[in-house]
Amino acid sequence: MNIIVLGVIAIIAYIFQILLGMKQIKNFNTVYIRMKRKGKVAIGRRPGKIASGTILLLGVSDEGVIQEAEMMQGISVVARFKARPQFVGIDIHQLMESTILAKENKLTRQAAENAQKVYLAVEKGNYQETKPVSPLMNLGTQLSLMKHSIQTKFTKGRV
Repeated sequence: MNIIVLGVIAIIAYIFQILLGMKQIKNFNTVYIRMKRKGKVAIGRRPGKIASGTILLLGVSDEGVIQEAEMMQGISVVARFKARPQFVGIDIHQLMESTILAKENKLTRQAAENAQKVYLAVEKGNYQETKPVSPLMNLGTQLSLMKHSIQTKFTKGRV
């Protein structure tokens, strides 16, 4: 009987997480579309598997000056975008040299560096987006590498 209760609780928690995740994606889309209507948007990511993740959206003018900035940072699905006015007015080409960025935490600096890198690559026409590997595919790759590693250890022992 207790296992059924635990199973029901796990299913409810999973559904709750899915709903909050969908709300977070809707928040991202709302902010992105609002910025995109005004001009170019540079997106900087610093994904977090266990630690906090960061997404930085920079609304950039045709001249390369940041007009609007919003950032989402956190480890949970309740994280939302917050305005970052300290980035407004900075030329994205000199973003990493900015004194404002030196005052930010490491995750924000990494996301800003990613945004600048992707923006410059798109500006030059050298950017090709790579599709992320699904967690299931990643698990398969890891298991395959582990199997190969074990086989290599056993064959070295026989020779």
